Amino acid sequence: MLVPISEITVNPGRREARAENIRELADSISEVGLLNPITVDCGHTLIAGLHRLEAARLLGWSEIECTVSDLDGLQAELAEIDENFVRADLSLVDYGNLLLRRKEIYEALHPETKNGGDRRSEDFRTKIFRSDSAKSFAQDTAEKLGVTPRTVEMQVQMAKNLTTETKEIIQGADDKFKKKDMLKLSRLAPEQQSEAANLLVSGDIRSMDEYQPPPASPEPATPEPVEAPPPSVPYSSSGKYYASFEESIADLKNHDKDCSYTPDALLAELDSFIQKFHREFAWYSDPFCTVVFPDISQVQFDYLQKRFGTISTAIHDLLQQMKGSRKK
Repeated sequence: MLVPISEITVNPGRREARAENIRELADSISEVGLLNPITVDCGHTLIAGLHRLEAARLLGWSEIECTVSDLDGLQAELAEIDENFVRADLSLVDYGNLLLRRKEIYEALHPETKNGGDRRSEDFRTKIFRSDSAKSFAQDTAEKLGVTPRTVEMQVQMAKNLTTETKEIIQGADDKFKKKDMLKLSRLAPEQQSEAANLLVSGDIRSMDEYQPPPASPEPATPEPVEAPPPSVPYSSSGKYYASFEESIADLKNHDKDCSYTPDALLAELDSFIQKFHREFAWYSDPFCTVVFPDISQVQFDYLQKRFGTISTAIHDLLQQMKGSRKK
């Protein structure tokens, strides 16, 4: 249907159309006409076709052919984002920001697809067994973009990790940045990202492979307080404090110090090791790691299972040795 151009509104914050593209499109439309109508919602807010709309304005049209969609709100914005993905002139930063916004909208529309959702809820069970149940964000986006879900997840993580300042630097000199450089930038600490990005812009480095982070300033060495073990453990371990760092070093160098194990000392050391293991092992349940779980091959899984088995075996052997050596 024909809609007066004066009645069509564009949502604020939408990426601006490029003047050179509008001019080219206007020349084409003046020769062959408007081949594809623009898309608006029931309130005549633009969903797709900003360049075609601006080209029509440039040609002096008062009306333009529109497809009126019944989408509204988040669904309309999602359709608008998907339409923007087909544009060839998207910068790497714009592409990443669109992915972040698409993920936010998609998971708002399909909360059952979010990781960590309440899988026991009746709503989830109802939706997940429907024939048209929603795909995950990564799978749905990958199919629309013609890439793998892993690629989508990596690009989302990259866009999420880049700081606003770094994105502004990249946006101002987009031709100097390659996707692999942006990925490596996103893995740096926030204070290092802008430094490395500026070095790329200035030409001091040609790629992130040449970037050398400055050495971290050594923190003054101070003795850490020794935490008393919880009262429920079957051993005692009294904490010892030193008046200065030099005094603690002198204690370590004391050749006359009795360093032999006692049952309490051995149990305290093993308990500390177990606590440290649990703290560090918890990292592998972080979403940053779990995102790759679906891509682990069966061969890799079998290998890892065997490696974990060696830990269990070593613990079992130590406990058996300890058990057999104990006095009756």
